[in-house]
Order: sequence, then C-alpha cells, then structure tokens
Amino acid sequence: MLTVSSGSVQKTFTLAQLAALPQYSYGLPIACVEGWSQGAQWRGVRVRDLMATVGAPADAELQISSMEKGGVYGRSFMPAAYSQDEQTLLALELNGEPLDLDHGYPARIIAPDARASCRPNGCTKWR
Repeated sequence: MLTVSSGSVQKTFTLAQLAALPQYSYGLPIACVEGWSQGAQWRGVRVRDLMATVGAPADAELQISSMEKGGVYGRSFMPAAYSQDEQTLLALELNGEPLDLDHGYPARIIAPDARASCRPNGCTKWR
C-alpha cells in the first residue's frame, strides 16, 4: 500500500491500483552514492501525477517514508525540481519485469540525475 497525502487530503493505493494508472517508461540510470552507474528501462506512474491526486502544490517538497523503518533511508526528502519532473517515476518495473526485492519491490522512486539516496526502495508513504 502507498499512502499519498497533502494537508487533510489522503489517498491510499494498492499495487494493483498503481498498476492500473497510466504508466510511463524512461531509460534512466541506476546511480549509486558509491559512484557506479548502470542504464536501465523503468516503467511506472509519474510522481507528479500521484501528487496531483491529493492536490499537492507543484512547489511542494516530497517527504517519503519507506518500508525500511530504521536507518538513513527510512525517511527522505525530494525537492520539487525532482518530484515534478515528468521522468520521475514511482517505478513498478525494471527492464520489463516487476521489481524484485533487490531493486525496491514493490515500488521505488527513480528520478533523472538523482543519486540512489534520494530514491528510496519500498515506498509506503508520501507527504
């Protein structure tokens, strides 16, 4: 389940509901904070479209909570410049296959020019 909220408006999406929304595909690299990078084809829902379902302002910073409850990746923030980019996705697929656990199952954020630390795996809540 993914919960998206802005102010008093909140919507929860199942994986099936996310998969039923318009999907977009982009070739974006997996870029790690350790310095390596690899090209990949990602498919999923545009982050800005999900934010629009709750009326989030276009200049809003995105606060992301992941399934990882502890550690530095349990919560992160994404500036509006990334969250409003048309290529920033809540990815459900990688190279034509559903995400596996190593790549963020059930969903992960992927954004152009953003390091992996800005794109947590297993997203569960956005504000």
